[in-house]
Amino acid sequence: MESVATSPVSSSVPAPAGGSSADPVAPRLGDERLVRLTEAAGRKVAALIAREKQGDYLRVAIAGGGCNGLSYKLRFTSEAKRGDILVETAGVKVLVDPKTALYLKGTHIDYSSALIAGGFKFTNPNAKASCSCGESFSV
Repeated sequence: MESVATSPVSSSVPAPAGGSSADPVAPRLGDERLVRLTEAAGRKVAALIAREKQGDYLRVAIAGGGCNGLSYKLRFTSEAKRGDILVETAGVKVLVDPKTALYLKGTHIDYSSALIAGGFKFTNPNAKASCSCGESFSV
């Protein structure tokens, strides 16, 4: 199986805020080969982070559910979990857990403010099928 694009965390990368001082959790560094936000998506996420004040990271996850079996989940968090991969893209710090990384590799996330069919759009090269709303997929 091909590995996800990651590299060891260098000492110049600060540990995420909010972690325990006794056992800091530093995520592995990844790059945009794992996940990439467009500039429009980056601007929208940055605005939502500032408004929601739930944390400085966007966590992208995949969970069971939706029309096609798997669905994308986006939420804000203030800290990384053990094993997370950190990708900085379009000015946003994105966290991805190792299991999600297997399904997400190569995904581009865009944002449209259109009234009809607006919102975040996922282009996932691993998806074999996707529902019409684009919120779920199968591999």
